[in-house]
Amino acid sequence: MKRLLTIGHSYVVGLNRRLAHEMALAGAGRWTVTVAAPSEYPGDLRTISLERFEGEASTLVALGTRAARIPHLMLYRGLRAVFDEPWDVVHCWEEPYVAAAAQIARRLRPETRFVFATFQNIVKDYPFPFATFERRVLDRANGWIAFGNTTREAQLSRHSAYGSLPSRTIPPGVDVKAFAPSADLRVGGRNSLGWHDEIPVVGFLGRFVPEKGIATLLAALARTSHPWRALFVGDGPERQSIEQFASRRPDAVKIISDAAHDDVPKWLNAMDVLCAPSETTPRWREQFGRMLVEAMACGVTVIASDSGEIPHVISDAGVTVPERNIERLRTAIDQVLSDRSLRRTYASRGRARALAHFGWDVVAAQHLSFFEALV
Repeated sequence: MKRLLTIGHSYVVGLNRRLAHEMALAGAGRWTVTVAAPSEYPGDLRTISLERFEGEASTLVALGTRAARIPHLMLYRGLRAVFDEPWDVVHCWEEPYVAAAAQIARRLRPETRFVFATFQNIVKDYPFPFATFERRVLDRANGWIAFGNTTREAQLSRHSAYGSLPSRTIPPGVDVKAFAPSADLRVGGRNSLGWHDEIPVVGFLGRFVPEKGIATLLAALARTSHPWRALFVGDGPERQSIEQFASRRPDAVKIISDAAHDDVPKWLNAMDVLCAPSETTPRWREQFGRMLVEAMACGVTVIASDSGEIPHVISDAGVTVPERNIERLRTAIDQVLSDRSLRRTYASRGRARALAHFGWDVVAAQHLSFFEALV
């Protein structure tokens, strides 16, 4: 039996350990899988204590942290005891330029295969000490995982060491059982909003921030000729502009700002179309777009911009429009709202793509295949 340790601060959230859980299931009889996660971690709104979920197939180890409120400089406490054990592979779900990744790289036994993962899809040079952290990780690594095509392209173009290491491009996963088409969830969600007719619903899911294209979406909706309703699920600094938009259309626009993750399938099923008009900035472009694969898994038509990874995620299972182009977005919304058959086509393609490429079982198998090749 090969022994795999996967470690990352995001594993403090139980849902984020689905990758480890599915790897333990997929590797049964070949791999044992252990997850190391902080006992608590400061989230955006509250400190998160290590969450557990029923039936978790991987073994969970709690670690302490230092400087956790400064994510790039956070260090783990208790690594010595963990790394005293003989691991075949250590998988680090920390960006290679942060202190924790460099700490892990330094602690490993020489014979252990070390793989890190990255979402970074912006070409940039890091200042000291982050460039030093990255150099230490790259010098020790036996392979790396890019969470998208644009991530892979960015890293290969900026540092030759990435090209000299074995690598795989593997997307994040989605729970295709929880996120699935449901007539009951659709009716329940729309009824709870007071929408009892068949007027199609255009939705947005995510952070209400400028780079998510909120202003572009509001402008496009204001010009859309086909009847519509709009559902915004999330929160953030752009909420005021959405509320002002809704105040002029109180029956047509609803905002859900307190949705738990378990509620998201209900609100997605209440939508006919999900819009994700993300807009690239000098410091950010869409790295993946979890809301895209969640909507696709629910059989919701997706219209999104061409920012970052979005075209690779959607492929032919949705509509892609240029960033910041209000008229092209309006045209796309009008087209899919006025054509129920077209929406059904995109819904079918999206569901099939989610199952084939983004299901947690598929993603876990791809990770294990890479680890097996390395050992």
